Amino acid sequence: MRLFVAGGTGALGSRVVRLLAEGGNEVTATARTDAGAQQIRAVGATPVDIDLLDVAALRTAIRGSDVVFRLTTKIPPLMQMRKTEAWAETGRLRVEGTRALNRACSDEHVGTCIHESITFVYEDGGDNWLDEDSPVSDAGAAPLRDALEAEAEAQKFTGADARAVILRFAAFYAADSSQSLEMADRARRRRLALIGPSRNWFSSIHLDDAAHATVAALRAPAGIYNVSDDDPVQLATFMTSMARAASGRGLPKLPSIAGGAALGVAWRYLQRSQRVSSARMQRLTGWTPTVRNAREGWVRIANEWGHVTKSKG
Repeated sequence: MRLFVAGGTGALGSRVVRLLAEGGNEVTATARTDAGAQQIRAVGATPVDIDLLDVAALRTAIRGSDVVFRLTTKIPPLMQMRKTEAWAETGRLRVEGTRALNRACSDEHVGTCIHESITFVYEDGGDNWLDEDSPVSDAGAAPLRDALEAEAEAQKFTGADARAVILRFAAFYAADSSQSLEMADRARRRRLALIGPSRNWFSSIHLDDAAHATVAALRAPAGIYNVSDDDPVQLATFMTSMARAASGRGLPKLPSIAGGAALGVAWRYLQRSQRVSSARMQRLTGWTPTVRNAREGWVRIANEWGHVTKSKG
């Protein structure tokens, strides 16, 4: 197949490009720097540098493609996430980028578009499992509002001869993820804290599993799919497991009242309890995560980082 990946050098996109190229496909992917272009060539794909909001440029780049992947985000650094304005570029890539890509794909008669979204859009579900039909809300937070608007734009692509597949990903983590590395660095320096009890369910997905799910989406009917591991943990467990992987010890604690000041807009949705199920994705594509939960995932990452830790509940 001829495949196009928008966002080919990101944490997810780079993994997807490699898997698609290894599968014998003809892959073109976007890269904004010479280093990124070299990275894409190294795995057997073709780099292209274009404005992702320019419909004419997109049409030229995707011409002849069977499937287009939109994996474009620019997540701000951890300590900038509290600011609404820090999410502006990601918002443009999600909303305007989806609109431009849909138009280009329609004009070029591309059959399938696969779009990246997030599970954070779900309302607080308490201890209940959340599936794709569970209620969503933007909680007054720009990242969630943009994600939901982008999903609505993506769904417009589905028609008689075209399908949109929307992947709602749980929180990414991996040994080479910039966010994971930033959290680890702050944990080692005791500059990261656990806020309040953090007993809400927090769903996550190792980036390697997320990439395999993205490739499996080639087999998915049109619709929305959750991509999460099989055993969500409480936020306290996720953060403590990360800290142990980074430094072998836990995190200092702050009262819940400090959440707004420390995390700003992100605190509005990080408090939600989200026990997300990816059963639909697994049933319809055959994909299954290899990392069952974040406890196991962070132990794997600790070994990659050169630390020896023990998994604790």
